[in-house]
Amino acid sequence: MQDYEESLSFLGTWGPFQKRVFYLLGLTIIPSGYNLLCVIFLLATPSHHCSIPHHSNLSHDWVQAIIPVQFNLVCSDQWKQPLSSVFYFLGGLLGCFVSGQISDRFGRKPVLFGAIIALSIFSSALAFAPSWPVFVVLFFMLGLGQLTCYIVVFVLGSEILMGSTRVIFSSLCLPWAYVFGELMLPVTSYLLSNWRHLSLAMAVPGLACIPLWWLIPESPRWLVSRGRIQEAELLLRSAAVENRVQVPHNIVFSARVEKPTSEKAQSANFLDLLRTPNIRHITLILWFIWFSNSVCYFGLSFNTSSLYGNPFLNYFLLTAVELPAYAACWLAARGLPRRQSYVSFVLLGALALLLIQLTLNSQPVFTLILVLVGKFGLLAGTGVLYMYTSELSPTVIRTTAMSTCAMFSRVGSSLSPYLLQLAVFYQFLPWIVVGALSLLSVVICVLLPETFRQPLPDTIQQVAVTQRFRWPWASAPPLKDDGKSAEDTTVAPEVICTTCL
Repeated sequence: MQDYEESLSFLGTWGPFQKRVFYLLGLTIIPSGYNLLCVIFLLATPSHHCSIPHHSNLSHDWVQAIIPVQFNLVCSDQWKQPLSSVFYFLGGLLGCFVSGQISDRFGRKPVLFGAIIALSIFSSALAFAPSWPVFVVLFFMLGLGQLTCYIVVFVLGSEILMGSTRVIFSSLCLPWAYVFGELMLPVTSYLLSNWRHLSLAMAVPGLACIPLWWLIPESPRWLVSRGRIQEAELLLRSAAVENRVQVPHNIVFSARVEKPTSEKAQSANFLDLLRTPNIRHITLILWFIWFSNSVCYFGLSFNTSSLYGNPFLNYFLLTAVELPAYAACWLAARGLPRRQSYVSFVLLGALALLLIQLTLNSQPVFTLILVLVGKFGLLAGTGVLYMYTSELSPTVIRTTAMSTCAMFSRVGSSLSPYLLQLAVFYQFLPWIVVGALSLLSVVICVLLPETFRQPLPDTIQQVAVTQRFRWPWASAPPLKDDGKSAEDTTVAPEVICTTCL
């Protein structure tokens, strides 16, 4: 949207209105982080015997406290345990596919609070599941809202906030609040040994966020893109009063966005990501990178149980390492190219994971250090990937593009519970698969165009051209017919993208 941020410059970047949005959106992401890896603690398998002697003294309370024991997800029915995790991630896949298009059509705010309410309702209902089939259905519904909440908060904050405030929110505030929610889960699980009590506790953060509906505004940028100019002006004038700044007599937006064209409204759908060869190449590459990153991230998380030491402490350390990872992502976002940043971070993580083969059996402490370094690299690379994806995607389908990428990440997370099963064939095979996928994502990332300090594409036709593999001795591509290079014909900047995770 040309001149959109220039039209809103009278608001400033860090007034009372921006502070309210900044902190409240940080609170709304906590329920999503709190529920992210609930599968690890809800489906943890304790030490057990497939044949229990009659003279054994097992309490009924112990049996009822653990899902794999109560629903018989062990021994001959052990296959049901990873399948339960798959249903949770498939729910996230469906949520990503649907929520992106709904958000682009009906607004960011309704989808955000709908996802938060879904998290609270289905986590509460989970505590009363009488059987495994009912548990799986409710687990699937719980997954619907988890990643949807994160994606919509990311987009909403990026569209409301501007300038340096947007960078700090997207790269530090949002992920750190998300990690805070993740860190709450092992503490709660340690205090509540019964899985039904833990399920009820998982609903509390979402219920606490519901009153924020009356404090968090809709995205004015989205309102303008839908032609609802009067609503956007009313919201912005209210923000100006809150910031105690003078409002221009007329808030003038670009003439192109003041008219709600049917072409723009109809372009926000899934198939537009495959419409032209250029955006199709970018989309397919991004889908694979998101898929491989998710397999690696959740594969590391599920492999926590195989590491030496206290599982609660290991999970806490693997979650806490995300804080410096996101800080490194923020530093890279300020002055380094996106492609170079992603390749460097993920390459570091991949090498650390491949070296685990040398220390897994003999050096448990060094193994844990390598796992932490590997997750640091993967998480920092994932942070750059969020930013990279939003800069590569055109404005008219940005939420849809990010949601489809998140959908493929859920495909990867659905496969990750089965990584542990590969150890049956070869002990180090899960770590080799994770490291190899990371290396492959680094290789194909080179084919993506660079977006650092480049204009953000507004339409599908303005998407940057993908890189083509060319031998060093091959001739350079010919210039355009008018004698100008592709760089000279780049469209004029409309919105400089500063959003990142």
